[in-house]
Amino acid sequence: MTFEEYVGSRGPALLRLARLLTGDAHRAEDLTQDVLARAYVHWRKIARVDRPDVYVRRMLVNANTSWWRRRSSRELAVDTFADRPQRGDLGGEAADRDEMWRLIRALPDRQRAVLVLRYYEDLDDATIAQILDCSPVTVRTHAMRALAHLRERCGVPTTKGSRP
Repeated sequence: MTFEEYVGSRGPALLRLARLLTGDAHRAEDLTQDVLARAYVHWRKIARVDRPDVYVRRMLVNANTSWWRRRSSRELAVDTFADRPQRGDLGGEAADRDEMWRLIRALPDRQRAVLVLRYYEDLDDATIAQILDCSPVTVRTHAMRALAHLRERCGVPTTKGSRP
């Protein structure tokens, strides 16, 4: 597969993954473009890998993490804007989804990446482990911790240790 064919078939999925990881459409476009530019330079090596998509997704996740580590990238996203409608103007479902995304964006990078790759990219634990360069057990641990945190923040009772 040539690089052009790969970008044509997988580009939208990579951009979607970047949007879910960053929570910002513009930064996601920049991140995807940077990763694809680096992938282009090394495409012969990447194309020889069994699953080049896993390799490029790992590059995307790592690039997102690296972006936050750079001192020059300490800008903060703001949830509210002066000209934005108030929360009461939104439908209940949209407001709940917006609130959930705020909670997901507040998770640590690895936990957020695991949830995005599992529930939005529909990948199994083994593939996620390859992308994040960790074990499947670590993937399950990150997922468990992230979901427990989200349940706690949403006020959903846990069933751990309780019996009827």
